[in-house]
Amino acid sequence: MKKGVSLQEIQNGMDMKKIVFFALYITMMAMGWVGAQTDREPETDPVVLNRIDQWQDLKFGFMMHWGIYAQWGVVESWNLCNEPWINRNGAPYDQYKQEYWNLNRTFNPKDFHPDQMAAMAKQAGMKYVVFTTKHHDGFCMFDSKFSKYGVTAPDCPYSRTAQPDITRAIVDAFRGKGMWTGLYFSKPDWHCDDYWAHEWATPDRNVNYDISEHPDRWKRYVEFTHNQIHELTHNYGDIDILWLDGGWVRPEWSINDETRPWLGCYQRVQDVDMERLAKIARSNNPDLIIVDRSVGGRYENYRTPEKQVPDSLLPYPWETCMTMGDSWSYVPNDNYKSVGQLIHMLCDVVAKGGNLLLNVGPDAEGRLPQEAVVRMQEMGAWLDMNGQAIYATRPLYPYSKGDVRYTQSKDGKHRYAICLINEPTKKVSFALAVGATKVKCITPGCTAKVKNGVLTITSSKPMVHAVAVEI
Repeated sequence: MKKGVSLQEIQNGMDMKKIVFFALYITMMAMGWVGAQTDREPETDPVVLNRIDQWQDLKFGFMMHWGIYAQWGVVESWNLCNEPWINRNGAPYDQYKQEYWNLNRTFNPKDFHPDQMAAMAKQAGMKYVVFTTKHHDGFCMFDSKFSKYGVTAPDCPYSRTAQPDITRAIVDAFRGKGMWTGLYFSKPDWHCDDYWAHEWATPDRNVNYDISEHPDRWKRYVEFTHNQIHELTHNYGDIDILWLDGGWVRPEWSINDETRPWLGCYQRVQDVDMERLAKIARSNNPDLIIVDRSVGGRYENYRTPEKQVPDSLLPYPWETCMTMGDSWSYVPNDNYKSVGQLIHMLCDVVAKGGNLLLNVGPDAEGRLPQEAVVRMQEMGAWLDMNGQAIYATRPLYPYSKGDVRYTQSKDGKHRYAICLINEPTKKVSFALAVGATKVKCITPGCTAKVKNGVLTITSSKPMVHAVAVEI
């Protein structure tokens, strides 16, 4: 709950969501329903759990990787990293790095129209946004008093526009369309001298000095990180999701065989004190969802399989974060997935209990690529007709079988079969794995009937992508 909330504000209904949730939490603590827990354990706070349940109703979100790297049309930040798999097309590392750092001096997206972006996402049927406020390169797309490397800094030409704080523009625009707002933040900051110190080489993605020999320096970095988290969670209104990336910055207890290689040649444990970070983030927002990606435990409120859809139902809240093309950031002539692929993926993810967070990278001028816009429009048109079987649903066994995906309403009163169509057709049949004697086609213009477990759908015009049927 925000500090200093007056009785008059309470009576006026201001901050009421936070007040009610805070009161619920206090009551449960008093009754002994909520106890102390370690960071290794999943979240037990009923306020946060309730919010996660609401997030699971949204099903479809919009992600934007956007920063100075869009000017070169290269993979976001990673070319700064001196690891064997990085390709800089033969450019000398130190020269490349310096030229990359200088991209802040030319970043000036003159075609950035956040209200149009938000309108496109809403038309696409997306219910929340996750925006990259800072990637690993450390360039802040928000107004930070703790960094001189960002969009509002004097050496960035965009700072001289009427509204240079791009994060504020994004949050205001998407919130204005009724969408949840999520902020991506990279825990590692390669531009910060207390992470990549100028005195030493940067052999990999990790902190480049021995923390045990320079504890004060690491303490400064942790404080810097906490300060920027405070800015993001206190200066932009009621944020819904804090989406933390850079999983090699993690506490020692969370390191396992999968994540140990991420720590590079020196295997340094980089703990940013997530307990304190979370308290800062939620001090103004008690129901904030925190996603400390890949770390597990109390502060990874939902999991985020990257560029993959699980084979089956997962026993915890999750979200597939997926690129519409091949790259997270803007790349000219990217290879975009077809509308059919995207709709099938959304249906598959939802049937298995997940959300789909679909990423599109704006170009250097702030425009969404036209190929992506067209696909978003077509996905929205499909959801306008079939969204009843997607939004606010939960899995229905057997979830997925053949070309059929199964969902049900939260209360269990309505069951749906979403039939995936690979080629346009006026008639199609599917074997149902769920018993049904009566069916009703949700998709306008289509009729459905079931006999001996076989569902037949017909239409006067070709059906495309998928058809939803209540069973």
